[in-house]
Amino acid sequence: MTVLTVLTTLATTAACTAPSTAAREADAGPRDRAAAARPAAADALEGVWRMDGYGTLVAIKGRSLRTYETTAVSCLRGGVTGTRAGAPDAHGRSRFTVPDAAPLTVSPSGTGRAGLAIADNVGRRTLHRIGALPARCAERPSRDPRAVFDIFWRTYAENYPFFRAKKIDWTAVRERYRPHVTAKTTDDELFAVLRAMIEPLHDAHTHIAAGRGRQYAGKRPGTVLPTPESAARIDRAIAANLGPGVTQRHWAQGKLSYADLPGRIGYFRITQFADYTEKGDYAGDVAALDRALDSVFTRARTQGPAALRGLIIDLRLNGGGADPLGLRIASRLTGRPYLAYAKRARNHPSAPEKFTRPQPIRIHPYRGPAYTGPVTVLTGPLTISAGETFTQSLMGRAPAPTRIGQHTQGVFSDVLDRTLPNGWTFGLPNEEFLTADGRTFDGPGIPPAIRTPVFSDKELDARRDSALTRARALLNGRAPKAVRP
Repeated sequence: MTVLTVLTTLATTAACTAPSTAAREADAGPRDRAAAARPAAADALEGVWRMDGYGTLVAIKGRSLRTYETTAVSCLRGGVTGTRAGAPDAHGRSRFTVPDAAPLTVSPSGTGRAGLAIADNVGRRTLHRIGALPARCAERPSRDPRAVFDIFWRTYAENYPFFRAKKIDWTAVRERYRPHVTAKTTDDELFAVLRAMIEPLHDAHTHIAAGRGRQYAGKRPGTVLPTPESAARIDRAIAANLGPGVTQRHWAQGKLSYADLPGRIGYFRITQFADYTEKGDYAGDVAALDRALDSVFTRARTQGPAALRGLIIDLRLNGGGADPLGLRIASRLTGRPYLAYAKRARNHPSAPEKFTRPQPIRIHPYRGPAYTGPVTVLTGPLTISAGETFTQSLMGRAPAPTRIGQHTQGVFSDVLDRTLPNGWTFGLPNEEFLTADGRTFDGPGIPPAIRTPVFSDKELDARRDSALTRARALLNGRAPKAVRP
């Protein structure tokens, strides 16, 4: 499989995972944990719940679950509808299947509280019981272009965390563009306005889909997606620098590959954290990944005199996907538990600095063969979303990996997908992934420790791969000459 296919969803793939036990316990106090441990009635989750952050309401009735997307001026039916799979367990937890999406689990966690976990999403979202759906949720929304504009602007105003970091005055954006929208504004004109509003964010997790010919996805300035021709050149350059006679094995429809290099160095290339099977379901992705990891991290490669002396992980063309798949790989690379990152979501409509309590996401060692030696990680501007959260999840590993290449794209949050009254869809980030000392890499991306060119025309013309060359030399104990980016 070529790298081009993986990158066509630059701004629409979002990172997600199931929560660890530690994350669930961190989100509940002792009294809540005790309450959750007691058997609950089958209807303990019946009713309407407000999600902390995310601008979402969750309505559960009988075996059905439905979400509603809200702002201060709107309430629209959301894109998630679930059906309870079987009866609640002894603790009141209910699992809901969702068409064309990963299942989710809702768990009581005390009086008026519950938790919602999505199978392919990191962490747990807190729910608070409310009396009923707001009246506007039952009203037919106006399709007037001015109403569409207002909901779009308000959704960003209440959820987007990075206006200050990007030096964007969102109120001024409204004042500039709102007068251009009237009841007679055409679809083409409205789309042009909405695109112009968010394009300066240069955020690969922002997008608008407004029908044929009206699609927009953000990206950091200077980001160049590969063409079929450049993708083939990239593959040839990598193969040439792996060396003659080196054979790559492929799994997961070509999205995972591995090769043993001279000097007992391993080369593991990951081009996506999603769609590992034709069906494309998350459970199938997990099974396909585990099969690949079992083949790569054997006892022979992880233990004894023939074990790997070093491992190169190539994420330079990783288009993102589901975060938990990255965490599963990280668990094969450590012999001790450690913090991967902490995750939080913006949760105040008028205060961008206010977030939910950070949930710690931890790496736990795999119960089986694991590689714990030196690692280098190759990154670049097309290391995106789940490719970046995986890179971040390795920063707390010991020994810490050496990152080689260029900055990652700089988008970590799940994408908050939304629908407008006229049927258009759009997305934006509303979360931060924090390091142990509270930093986020949103915007500039994760920097390399050793900077090299990443698939420049000059490199590809010469079938040169400076990042791969530097990684091999480093793991072999050599210090190659510096290469100018």
